[in-house]
Amino acid sequence: MTPADLAALALTIKAWGRELGFDEVRITDVDLAHREAGFLDWLAKGYHGEMDYMASHGLKRARPAELVPGTVRIISVRMPYLPSTTSPDWREQEEARLAEPGAAVISLYARGRDYHKVLRARLQQLATRIGNETGPFGYRVFTDSAPVMEVALAEKAGLGWRGKHTLLLHREAGSMFFLGELFTDLALPSDIPTTAHCGQCRSCIDVCPTQAIVAPYELDARRCISYLTIELKGSIPLELRPLIGNRVYGCDDCQTACPWNKFAQASGLDDFDVRHGLDSAMLVDLMGWSEEQFLRNTEGSAIRRIGHERWLRNLAVGLGNAAAGILCGDAAMLAALKNRSSHPSELVREHVAWALMQHGVLA
Repeated sequence: MTPADLAALALTIKAWGRELGFDEVRITDVDLAHREAGFLDWLAKGYHGEMDYMASHGLKRARPAELVPGTVRIISVRMPYLPSTTSPDWREQEEARLAEPGAAVISLYARGRDYHKVLRARLQQLATRIGNETGPFGYRVFTDSAPVMEVALAEKAGLGWRGKHTLLLHREAGSMFFLGELFTDLALPSDIPTTAHCGQCRSCIDVCPTQAIVAPYELDARRCISYLTIELKGSIPLELRPLIGNRVYGCDDCQTACPWNKFAQASGLDDFDVRHGLDSAMLVDLMGWSEEQFLRNTEGSAIRRIGHERWLRNLAVGLGNAAAGILCGDAAMLAALKNRSSHPSELVREHVAWALMQHGVLA
C-alpha cells in the first residue's frame, strides 16, 4: 500500500472504531525504549508483589515487536465504562457509599460485564473489517491480557497522558475508561502524543487509603487495595486490613478524587450497566452468597476471577472494619461471620476470626 493509501486507511480505521463503541482510536509506533529503565527499576523494588507475570516476559513488555514479531504499529483504543445510568454527581455518591460501613463497595468497572470480553470482541471486529479492506494482514488483539505496556502505548499514541496515579488521563474523559490494543504489521501513519495536565495537583496521592502511590507516577502495587483484593492470593497483611475499609473488589479512590474525572463519560454500551445490584449491595448480603450463587451472579463478570474463597476473604475484612463505627457487634454482621467461621478454607477462617475479634468476639 502507498503512504496515501495507508493514511486513508488510518482514517477509516478510526471511524470504524467509533462505530464499534470506542471513544477514540489512535496509532503509534513500537518504540518504548524510554520506558525500559523505569520498568526495570519498578520490578527491582518489588512493587509488582505476587504479579510474577509482570516480570516473566522480561523486556518484551516494552518491546512490542519482540512480543509479536512483525509488529510495526499499535492501534490503541479507549472505551468508557461508567454505566449508562451514571448521574452527574457520581463521585459524591461513591464517596457516600464508602462512608456507609455496612455497604460493600465494588470498583465501578467491575459492576457490569467483564471488560476483557467486550473489548476483545470489538477489537476482533475491527481487525476483521481491516482485513476485508486490505486482505490478510498480521495482527494480534490485546486488552489487559498479556505483557503489554498499555498506558505507555496509549500515551505515545496520543490517547491521553499518564497521571500521577499511573493511569491514563484525558482532558475530556478523565480516566474512567478501558484500554485495548491491536498490534499490526501495517505501516500506518503514527499520531502524536498529547501534553500532560496534572500540574501541581496531588489529589490522587493524598487520598489513597494505603498510600500506595509512593511518589508521583510511582505505584507500590503491594499496598494498592485493587491488588490486595484482586491479585493477592493469600492473606491480606494485618496492618493494611483496617485501611481497606468496605472496599471488597478494587478501589476507585484515586480516580474519584481526580479533578479531571468531572469530565468522565458514561458508556453507550449496556455491557457495563450494573448487574445484580452491585452498586448498592451490602456486606452481609454478599457474605451469604453460596459458591453456587457467587458463580451464578458473577457469570460474565471480572469478579469471578478471584473465586469464592477470596470473595469471602474480602467481605470478612469489610465486616471486620465495620466494627470501627456504630455497627460494632451488629447482630446481622456477627451472624454472617459466624456462619463462615468453620469454612473449609483456612484463608477464609483466618479473616473471619480477625473480623470477629474487631467486634470483640473470639472465634
